[in-house]
Amino acid sequence: MTKDGEVIFNEINTMPGFTAISMYPMLFEAAGIPKPEMVTKLIEHGLKRYEA
Repeated sequence: MTKDGEVIFNEINTMPGFTAISMYPMLFEAAGIPKPEMVTKLIEHGLKRYEA
C-alpha cells in the first residue's frame, strides 16, 4: 500500500516463493517489513483464520 492508500498487487499467487530471489518476501521488505516479521505475521494470520 502506498502512502496515499493505493493498494498495489504484484500477482495473486496461492503458492508464493520464499527463495532469496522471490518477489513475495521482497515486496514485504520494500514495505519495511523484514522476513522474520513477515513470517510471524503470516503465522498469526493463519492462526486467526483457523480459530474463526
